[in-house]
Amino acid sequence: MKKWPAAFLALLLFFSCNSGEKEPGPSAIKDLMAKGNFEEAERMILHYAASTCLSAEEKISWVWEVDRMHRIALDFNKTETEALEYIRQYFSDVTPQQMRAWEESGALECMVINGKKRYFSRAFRNLFRIDSLSRARYEEVNGPSMDLKASLLLEHLPKVAELTEKTGTVRVEPRTYTITYTLTVPANTVPHGEILRAWMPLPRTDIPRQKGFRLLSASEPQYIISPDSYIHKSIYMEKPAIKDQDAVFEYTFTHTALAEYHHMDYHKDVLPYDTLSPVWVEYTKQVLPHIITTGSVAELAKKIAGSETNPFMQLQQIFSYISLNYPWAGAREYSTIESIPLYVLENGHGDCGQVSLLFISMCRSLGIPARWESGWMLHPGEVNLHDWAEAYLEGIGWIPVDQSFGLQPGPLPLFYSSGMDSYRMAVNSGIGGAFFPAKTYSRSETVDFQRGEVEWRGGNLYFDSWQYRLQVHQ
Repeated sequence: MKKWPAAFLALLLFFSCNSGEKEPGPSAIKDLMAKGNFEEAERMILHYAASTCLSAEEKISWVWEVDRMHRIALDFNKTETEALEYIRQYFSDVTPQQMRAWEESGALECMVINGKKRYFSRAFRNLFRIDSLSRARYEEVNGPSMDLKASLLLEHLPKVAELTEKTGTVRVEPRTYTITYTLTVPANTVPHGEILRAWMPLPRTDIPRQKGFRLLSASEPQYIISPDSYIHKSIYMEKPAIKDQDAVFEYTFTHTALAEYHHMDYHKDVLPYDTLSPVWVEYTKQVLPHIITTGSVAELAKKIAGSETNPFMQLQQIFSYISLNYPWAGAREYSTIESIPLYVLENGHGDCGQVSLLFISMCRSLGIPARWESGWMLHPGEVNLHDWAEAYLEGIGWIPVDQSFGLQPGPLPLFYSSGMDSYRMAVNSGIGGAFFPAKTYSRSETVDFQRGEVEWRGGNLYFDSWQYRLQVHQ
């Protein structure tokens, strides 16, 4: 990776205003960016910032645009030759017309960067998830896709529903996990002696579905754990880089997660909202660019809800609609997407966080308070980053909603519209928040926080500059 951001920023801030030169102008630069002419846009940004009287904040915003273009180029790194090689394994006679049709539908994600067509790094496999005919062909060749957690959930979800009904409580089936998290910055990524700063995920201690957190060990004794008031729960460590040695940050902790499920008579139990309450006011807001309560998002939500007025039934209708119409697909880095809910609508697919933000936006547009929650899923054989949501019902309180788990086989198809399993580690209670202690440079993940964040005096270290691992001990 180019270690350019701090140097680029310093260069922009160094130049004095020179209003005598003809300025390229923001609109021309943004037009180049929209067309994928990143090299020319970067050159013009440097010229514009050097020849125009801009504030430090404005110059930093242009540095971010250069950073974002580099991130997009990293995401879109596959050639047309590579695309054809992959697709011809399943469609040996694929035509240019078929390729264009897939591209125009969003099933085969690509863009032109610096005059060359480039495909999203996960676009080839995604095509065989998104396009129904391609998916059928993929399964014909490889057999049906295996969901390693399917049998576990077929047993677990009915048990959760039975126990919550029998006991009259909403949280049951505790599972205790011991987890080791390791973040490694390869040797010589930064110069010897420079201080590496790392923020890494921890389970929240302020939500009812988690308890019993204990930190068992940490590689750096001078760590800092963020207060619960921060929406990203993190442990912060720092250490000097040593020449020819990997920098390894590691810690082990334990926590207990509970399943949750709400039995309700939605006619009697769900009450009209108090639209003056702090919860309703805060969690029905539009928060651009990723929580949208107007335009096409609101129009679709209104269409889905139809004549239904009960909030719980409305959110179940939204939940079912998204589950049936937006298949899961591997996601671009969120920091490269201008508006995530609109991206889902425009492309017809989304990963867990993307469909969760669409769900949250649609609920808020109908006056149903909804918010973000995310962290890790800890199902045996399926440990991974994961995002979900919560919705607020007057008379009930907050209920968990896992939009990407969607409609389930078996007796409880809508379990995840008002329930959660025991295999979770919630880290975040919102998006795009501040870190504790504060981060100096732009984040690698501007929306979520699960993998970690790393920086040094010279700038942010993007995801391609380090590795992470979360190990659940059996």
